[in-house]
Amino acid sequence: MTDTIVADRLQFAFTIMFHYLFPILTMGLAPLIVALKTLHLVRGEARYAVAARFWTRIFALNFGVGVITGIPMEFQFGTNWAQFSTFAGGVVGQTLGLEGIFSFFLESTFLGILLFGEGRVSPRFDWLSAVLVATGAWLSGLFITATNAWMQHPVGYRIAPDGTVQLTSLSALLGNPFLWWQYAHIMNGAVVTAAIVMASVGAYYLLAGRHTEFGRLSVGLGVAVGVVFAMTQIVPTGDMDGHNVTVDQPLKLAAMEGLFETRYGAPLAIIGMPSTTDRRLLDPVTVPDALSFLAYGNTRAEVKGLNDYPQAEWPQVQLTYYAYHIMVGLGTIFAGVLLLGVLLWWRRMLFTTRWFLWLLLLLLPFPYIANEAGWVVAEVGRQPWLVYGLLRTAAGSSPTVVAGMTIFTLLGFAGIYALLGVLTLFLGILIVLRGPEGDAASAAH
Repeated sequence: MTDTIVADRLQFAFTIMFHYLFPILTMGLAPLIVALKTLHLVRGEARYAVAARFWTRIFALNFGVGVITGIPMEFQFGTNWAQFSTFAGGVVGQTLGLEGIFSFFLESTFLGILLFGEGRVSPRFDWLSAVLVATGAWLSGLFITATNAWMQHPVGYRIAPDGTVQLTSLSALLGNPFLWWQYAHIMNGAVVTAAIVMASVGAYYLLAGRHTEFGRLSVGLGVAVGVVFAMTQIVPTGDMDGHNVTVDQPLKLAAMEGLFETRYGAPLAIIGMPSTTDRRLLDPVTVPDALSFLAYGNTRAEVKGLNDYPQAEWPQVQLTYYAYHIMVGLGTIFAGVLLLGVLLWWRRMLFTTRWFLWLLLLLLPFPYIANEAGWVVAEVGRQPWLVYGLLRTAAGSSPTVVAGMTIFTLLGFAGIYALLGVLTLFLGILIVLRGPEGDAASAAH
C-alpha cells in the first residue's frame, strides 16, 4: 500500500472518528429527551421539563459540533477518494443525499423549535418537535449505516459498461440484510452512551450535593434505560450483527478472534496476543467450542481460520482483534455496572451509595471508546476492500493527490479539531456547572 493511500486513510480515520464523538450522543440522547417531554406532558411535573431543557442544551452543543466536523468528510470523497466516488457514487450518493435532504433538515428545523419555542408553542407541539428531532437523528443514522452496509455487503447494483456501479433497486439497498442488525447495534450503542452520560452527570450532582432532584432523575432514567440497552447490545443486536459478519465476511471473523487455524469446535478467545509472524494467538485464555456455538449455533461447527486465506487478503489482524475485544469487554462491563445499579435501586440505595455514584461518574468516557472501537472493527476488518469484493482500498484514492498534501491537511485538521474539542469540552462543562437551576420557575409557568 502506497504512502498516499496510508495518508488518505489516516486523514479520513482521524476526521470521522473525531466527528463520530458527537452523533454518538445526539442519536442516543434524542429518545431520552422524548421520554422526558412525554413524562412532562402526561404528568405535568416541572422537573421533567427542567431535565428535558437541560439535556436539549447538551444535545444542541453536540449537534452543532457534529455538523461542523461532518462537512469536511463529504469533501474528502472528492479530494482524496475520487476513484471511489466515480466508481460507487451512483449508489452511495443516494443514501448520503437522503441523509442530507430529509434527516438533517428535519432534525435542525425542529431543534430550533425545541430550543426557542417552549412557551411560544403549545405543549403538544413542543413534544412533537422533540419526536421529530429524534426521528431526524435516527433517520440520519439509518441512511449513513445503509451506505456503510452497502460497502460491507453490496446489493441492488449493476456494473455499467464504463466500469462504474449503478443502483438498480433502492428497496434492495435499504433492505440490505447486512443493514438492519448493524443499524440496530449502532443505535443501541448510542442509547447506551447517552444513558451512561445522563447517569454520570446525575451522579456528579448527587456527589456534589447540588440539584439533587435533577440528579436523582438523571441517574434513575440513565440506569433504567441503560441496563435494558446494555443487555440488548449483546443479544440480539450484537449476536445478529456478528452472524452477518460470519456469513458474509468470515475473514473478518477470524481476525476478530485471532483464529489462525481452521477448527471444528473453535474456541472463543477471552484474551491473547495475535502474532502474524508465528501465525498463532500467543498466551491465550479461551472458552472451548464457544466460537463455533456463537457463530453457527453448533459447538462442533467448522470456523475458517486466517491461514485458509492468502495473507494479502488479511485485514490488519492486531488492530481488528484488539478493537473487537475492547468493544466486547467494555460492553460486558456496562451491563454488569448497570445491573448492579438496578440491584442498588431495588434495595433503595442507588442515590446514596457514594462509591457506586463515583463508578457511574468515572464510567462516562468509556462508551465513546467502545463505540469507536466497534467502528474500527467494522472498517479495518473489511480491508483490503473499500467496497467488499468489488473495489480495493488501494484503487479508490485520488490519483492526483500525493501523500505530502494529505499530511499537510491532516496536521491542519488536527490543530483545528484540538481547538474545537477544547472549546466543546469547555462549553459542556460550563452547562453542567451552571446546572438546571433557574429553570424550575419558568417550567412551572
